[in-house]
Amino acid sequence: MDKSKKILLIGGGKMGGALLGGWLQTGLLPDQFLVQEPHPSDALMALGVRVVAGLEQADNFAPDIVIIAIKPQNAASVLPPLSAALPTGCLVLSLLAGTPIVRLKVLMTGDFHFVRTMPNTPAAIGLGISALIGDADVPAELRMQAEWLMQAVGETIWLDHEDQINAVTAISGSGPAYVFYLAEVLAGSGEALGLDPSTAIRLAYQTIAGAGAMLDLADANAGDLRRNVTSPGGTTEAALEVLMAETGLGDLMRRATSAAVQRARALAIPDKTDN
Repeated sequence: MDKSKKILLIGGGKMGGALLGGWLQTGLLPDQFLVQEPHPSDALMALGVRVVAGLEQADNFAPDIVIIAIKPQNAASVLPPLSAALPTGCLVLSLLAGTPIVRLKVLMTGDFHFVRTMPNTPAAIGLGISALIGDADVPAELRMQAEWLMQAVGETIWLDHEDQINAVTAISGSGPAYVFYLAEVLAGSGEALGLDPSTAIRLAYQTIAGAGAMLDLADANAGDLRRNVTSPGGTTEAALEVLMAETGLGDLMRRATSAAVQRARALAIPDKTDN
């Protein structure tokens, strides 16, 4: 990306800070960025970018790209004042869960080009995956800029329809938390079986990390890999009979991801106090 581009990051919390760190590692310069974050962490400040509590302190910073990385429930208070500070035609890249482009256009009046994206926390180590969807009138050059930013912290895919992004949120956006919880539960099961905590944690964590690497590197799909490690009448088969029961892990995961989608849809409903 052109290092003359000015980038305004609205929200420097965990996700915003993780993305910013990734962008700086790709060679973008700290002075390209301005971050609006009223409560900056030490980690954010250590990145060497300029951080302001509000845009009244921005000294006429005119961004080419605006990245919105705040909590969805704060959008109604943060975004309307932002519009007046932005130049016509700039790219607005929104990370807001459950906030469709039509809603962004209500909150941000002006001639802007909107792209939504849903990254996940492995972006902090360059191993994320982000889905993108743009408004119909977004020029190809701006779509490429949005894609470049997200490719800098992992893989990207473009969606066909905006309503798919709630499913993306449930699978990859929230997905790392499911894997972390699996690691917790697997380690806890090891303790219950008599292993000391440190051994159980090491076994569980490395098993998940190694299995994930196999998924990434192997030509086979997850089902094939599972079958390869499952001997008839063996211990793995005994465990999988429990996990694959009608009310087992598959049912739980479908219910969990459905709950995530429902919450994303609820977040999309405008607050009746918004005027």
